[in-house]
Amino acid sequence: MRYWLVMPAAGIGRRFGNERPKQYAPLCGRTVIEWALRRFLADPRCAGAVVALAQADPYWAAIAPPTVLVAAGGQERSQSVRNGLAELADRANRDDWVLVHDAARPCLPRRDLDRLLTELAAHPVGGILATPAADTLKRADASDDVQHTVDRTGLWRALTPQMFRYGRLCEALDRAHAAGRVPTDEAQAIEWLGDRPKLVEWAAAN
Repeated sequence: MRYWLVMPAAGIGRRFGNERPKQYAPLCGRTVIEWALRRFLADPRCAGAVVALAQADPYWAAIAPPTVLVAAGGQERSQSVRNGLAELADRANRDDWVLVHDAARPCLPRRDLDRLLTELAAHPVGGILATPAADTLKRADASDDVQHTVDRTGLWRALTPQMFRYGRLCEALDRAHAAGRVPTDEAQAIEWLGDRPKLVEWAAAN
């Protein structure tokens, strides 16, 4: 089994409150994005990787692994992912698996990557790593007053990697963008095609 990696890394991390985007924050002698990439670059199943960067990114050149391709980042995450997929057009086959993983998630355990690949290998759609919602959830009105407590039964937090077939993911994002829709993750774009991605449970450490 093989897969391709697309890593959107064009965010500027306003909420992070640092001079550098969070993917370039230092972490144990490396940057966050280096740790995020390392899991995949060391995996023989990974056929290649693309990172989508902001225009005039001043940090990437100093840490860029020589085998990683670069794509232009978009205004939205989904545009960055689509640009990354376009970089693979001459390499990936329609039925190849693609994993999309956030640059700011550096702690993906090998066992969870293995679980995702194993559980989805024969799945007709693909799926995502996710964790059941554990916090109490509140629905608010326009004034931010609590309307009611939301039943969290069946609710999951979507994480990454998210794993789908190359051709189907391209189609899903193209249709969403053509319709003026902006999916918040790849799974949502796939859902809009009528497909049902599988949730693969993992620990929330990442």
